[in-house]
Amino acid sequence: MQLKQLFSMGRRRSFTGAPRSYFFSVGALFSLCVIYANIVAVPDALLIGILFVCGIYGFLFLSLGAHEKTSNRPSNTDWVLCVASIACGIYFFIVRDDLVVRITLLDPLSDSQLFFGTVLLLLTLEATRRTTGPGLTGVVLVFLIYNLWGHLLPPPFGHGYIDFGSFIDILMYTTDGVFGVPIQVAASYVFLFVLFGSLLSRVGGADFMFQIAAALTGKSPGGPAKIAVVSSGMYGMISGSPTSDVAVTGAVTIPIMKRLGYSARFAGAVEVAASTGGAAMPPVMGSAAFILVEYTGIDYRTIALAALMPAVLYYFCVYLQVHFRAVRLGLCGISTVDPILDTLKTGWVFFIPLTVITIALLMGYTPTYVAVFGAASLLITSLFNKHTRMGFKELVEGIGETTLRMLPVAAACAAAGLVIGGLTMTGLAMKASGIILLVASSSVLLMLFIGAFVTILLGLGMPTPSAYILAAVLVSPAFVAAGLPVLPANMFLLYFALLSALTPPVAVAAFAASAIADEDAMKIAVTAVKLAAAGFYLPFLFVWNEALLAQGSGLEIGVAFIGGLMAVTFLALLIEAKMAWYIRLIFFIWSIVLFSPNLFISIPCICLSALIFLIWRAKGSLPFIHLGLDPLTRWNNDKA
Repeated sequence: MQLKQLFSMGRRRSFTGAPRSYFFSVGALFSLCVIYANIVAVPDALLIGILFVCGIYGFLFLSLGAHEKTSNRPSNTDWVLCVASIACGIYFFIVRDDLVVRITLLDPLSDSQLFFGTVLLLLTLEATRRTTGPGLTGVVLVFLIYNLWGHLLPPPFGHGYIDFGSFIDILMYTTDGVFGVPIQVAASYVFLFVLFGSLLSRVGGADFMFQIAAALTGKSPGGPAKIAVVSSGMYGMISGSPTSDVAVTGAVTIPIMKRLGYSARFAGAVEVAASTGGAAMPPVMGSAAFILVEYTGIDYRTIALAALMPAVLYYFCVYLQVHFRAVRLGLCGISTVDPILDTLKTGWVFFIPLTVITIALLMGYTPTYVAVFGAASLLITSLFNKHTRMGFKELVEGIGETTLRMLPVAAACAAAGLVIGGLTMTGLAMKASGIILLVASSSVLLMLFIGAFVTILLGLGMPTPSAYILAAVLVSPAFVAAGLPVLPANMFLLYFALLSALTPPVAVAAFAASAIADEDAMKIAVTAVKLAAAGFYLPFLFVWNEALLAQGSGLEIGVAFIGGLMAVTFLALLIEAKMAWYIRLIFFIWSIVLFSPNLFISIPCICLSALIFLIWRAKGSLPFIHLGLDPLTRWNNDKA
């Protein structure tokens, strides 16, 4: 195998005929076992993590080839790795009683325990490489090398000597390593919500969301781009993955945008920006949000309510930028759109499971039961509509598809567990937090900028859950030590972990869009960053004003939301409209002041902003013409 192939991602195989049926059937059986373990059996956390990881790896090595040019049929090596994964699972299951009673680091590992632990470690590294490529794999290898040989470094970077047995003991036989919080969350909350998303897609949920978005926004200026914003947000809150969201909804929206006058660069960027925000949109959100629940100890309902306002403001800003650009370019909407009533006649059933999820969430059920209620209600209601009714084969494939969708998530979470285990052994997390506190000194703002930079850097080329996990371990302790509340601090990190998916130079979501738009990925990423501008500054503001996270009185929350809508409008204007640089600066500062937690400042600013918008609405322009500010008639003439 060439060196380039060794450090590349694997290729997803497409099975047909009997192999496909067999693969999906076994995948469905595995999914049912996971559901049973979560709802009925609820075994020991370490045991369920071990069986989940070993079972997932068996599927992973058969469905993902070793490199991009691999055959569509599993090779002998793939079968060996699959059998090795299953063998590890069988071994761990046989010695499960010994694992429960043994004392970590005091009871030495037997030769067989050391052997199977080492094998599973190597399988995890290969699974990480095949699913995420060199980015996360390289990070994991650096941490593993540091764990084994970091004692050779001088203080303060060095640590005590760690022998190989202790190294394997912590990483493979405790809940501080591979089978820690990330895998436990992946094997429970995340798996069940992915099951809900798989079934929803099977019964036409993605198509329905596109049709609803088209009915609501398709005929307005820039209709195709607005459809992308709305439909990608709706689908992304269920899929939780910016890259998969781009692949699913972008395959429809990007070609339509290009056909109706948008440049390939802007069409791809709209889809990337809209898809990225979906994982922060309640009620489902993405897998990183469930990991946030476990790390912070805050219940899922509180986190979902806290995430609602920033997500709405983010999408409102993206939507406004699309609208202003469409007005500038004179782009029309889609002339023929199905009436919304016709769409609802066939797709009304999709509102029932989303309503059930929301109600269960507000009633305080755990995410596990929320996902189960949503999936059960979807299956039941789909039976009453011929357009959404599934046969037995479709049901089996829908359940089996969940296992396939979990492959990259599970591998990434297992890899993150390796890093966390290493940080636990070496104490590097506390050292990193101490360095951040030392550099930032007493400046909370500087600390936030450092945290944002580190999180985006960690997230380059990584799945969002992995980026958030590493940031939560390395950066969050510094935030909390500086006096920041736990919820805003971790929501801050979650947002920048999400934004790493569109931030150059890696921008994995932009690469997914580039293949559809036929445009350079970096050009798409740069434009997507501009469209997602609200996502980069909202986290700083909800740390400043917690009312944006639904923390505070009703008056404070209401004022924060109204001020937020006006603030992101000014932000969209300063990005899209032609104006002098100092007017842009005034608009930017004004947008920040509107978020002030002091009601004696924010309320008068809101009233003044309302007056400005009323004048704009009445006269068709703003009273700053002599400064070059008229967003409807004096637009920048640069190409889109």
